[in-house]
Amino acid sequence: MKRFNVTGVCIPGKHYMADISGKLEKIKAMVEYGDYFTINRARQYGKTTTLSLLKKALKNEYITASISFEGQGDESFESAAAFCKIFMRLVSRALEFADVPDEYKNSWLNNDVASFDELGFHITKMCKDKKLVLMIDEVDKTSDNRTYLHFLGLLRDKYLKREQNKDHTFHSVILAGVYDIRNIKLKLINEGVYTPSATESRLYNSPWNIAADFDVDMSFCAPEIATMLKEYEKDHNIGIDIPLIAGEIHRYTSGYPFLVSRICQCIDVKLGKDWTLRGVQEAVGIILRERNTLFDDLFKNLENNKNLYDLIYDILMLGKKRAHVIGSPAVDLADTYGIIKDSSRNAAVSNRIFELLICEYFIAKYCFRNRT
Repeated sequence: MKRFNVTGVCIPGKHYMADISGKLEKIKAMVEYGDYFTINRARQYGKTTTLSLLKKALKNEYITASISFEGQGDESFESAAAFCKIFMRLVSRALEFADVPDEYKNSWLNNDVASFDELGFHITKMCKDKKLVLMIDEVDKTSDNRTYLHFLGLLRDKYLKREQNKDHTFHSVILAGVYDIRNIKLKLINEGVYTPSATESRLYNSPWNIAADFDVDMSFCAPEIATMLKEYEKDHNIGIDIPLIAGEIHRYTSGYPFLVSRICQCIDVKLGKDWTLRGVQEAVGIILRERNTLFDDLFKNLENNKNLYDLIYDILMLGKKRAHVIGSPAVDLADTYGIIKDSSRNAAVSNRIFELLICEYFIAKYCFRNRT
């Protein structure tokens, strides 16, 4: 029997999932065009699941290598040689179940490649007459590393040469993470990681300026939430008013994937399958009282950035209008973390659950300060 899932990747055969085939078709069209792009969305927004489903959608036309550097030790980034070795090992492992000859998979384990120049030649050889799509998940976990930025620079330069028919390289590259890799220079400078030299300026100014815009809405609309409930209803035959409940879930979550699945999970497991408006509201109450990694990150981000804190406080507690202006550090950060949305050119908290949660957080802090 399937269940609702809020941890890790969602698997169609094991979990109740929203039908995102429309989104996948849009992403697939970008791959078919040969775009290099980044899927930047907040934590627990379905990025890993989307990559997994996309890989399946591409399998008949492309070779896909889906990798992640998460969990690799710092030693993997200490030198170009170390990075090249771990990169090629990850690609070889990713191709283990691909429909390609073993010789091709094993060719990615070339220990003679010890520099980015040699890696570039190796990629050329491996991608000639092959439509190979590279997906890198959790890309921002390693993006504060100079070696990694040199790798992105290599991919960029090979892409530009490919467009001029001067090279062979990956057909498409997809990076997935919370932070926009195109802004990594600013992130590094702000964190005091480095001051770029004149010779490094070209690389660090724009390691990913070739990226195509990714405009696919990753949130679930009410009809997409309904597809998940239809699947559940088919198994349980409870008599759910699917349009009503899907609409109510969307009203509280604005389609934030984790929150959608968590409400459904609470109703199914903790509330005796009470698929009514009251059940949705009680599930929201349960979620507001629990600890989870999404909320922990939300509070940490508010505490660690005064401008972000003040922006959200002004909107929620003081009722001030704050313009949703791209380029404003606080607005950009709040967008990155999925805390706000653009509402008629004004910044608004992205969903009702976040509104309730953050209001309680601000009130609790105020009461604590007044007791001490």
